[in-house]
Amino acid sequence: MKQIASLALVATLAAAPVTAQDATDTDKSLMEQGAELFFKGLREEMEPTLDSLRGLAEEYGPSMRSFFEEMGPALADMASQVQDWSAYHAPEMLENGDIIIRKKVTPEGEAPIDPAPEEEPPSGATDI
Repeated sequence: MKQIASLALVATLAAAPVTAQDATDTDKSLMEQGAELFFKGLREEMEPTLDSLRGLAEEYGPSMRSFFEEMGPALADMASQVQDWSAYHAPEMLENGDIIIRKKVTPEGEAPIDPAPEEEPPSGATDI
């Protein structure tokens, strides 16, 4: 009887850590399964939108590429010359097709004055 009891005790103790490991592995696999299901659902919801964007990219891609190749340098030059875009109104297209960008004026009728650049401190001076 003692042999059977000790054998049952050893078997129970040996099985206890295995059961605990299985529970941890099951929890981890459930988390992984939940994440996979979440991303699968998200992917299925976004698929029609992504397909339509892919179609737009295929349709307009070549024309947009040529536009940026031709206009890119001119737009970069204009962006480097304009320091504060808030000093200008939105672009307007005239009847003849010209596009103008008007500078905003103050109530006094003058163009806003750009703030003076900060002066360099004299050499050797230290701001505290």
